[in-house]
Amino acid sequence: MPRYEYRCRPCDVTFELNRPMAESSAPALCPDGHEDTVKLLSTVAVGGSASAPAPSGGGGGCCGGGCCG
Repeated sequence: MPRYEYRCRPCDVTFELNRPMAESSAPALCPDGHEDTVKLLSTVAVGGSASAPAPSGGGGGCCGGGCCG
C-alpha cells in the first residue's frame, strides 16, 4: 500500500499515512486531530539496475532514428 506524506497547517507537523491510491486525496487528520492538512508532493528514488541492454541507434523513434528535422 502506498505511503503518503501530509503536513498539518495548525501545528506544522509532517506525518505519513498508508492508504490506497484511491484515497490519496481524501482529507487526512493529523496525529493531534486537526483537519486542516495538505498532501505533500513526495519524491521517489528508485534504485537498481537495468535488466535489458539499452537499444543502440539505427531506427525507431525520434531520438536516434533521424525523423526529427
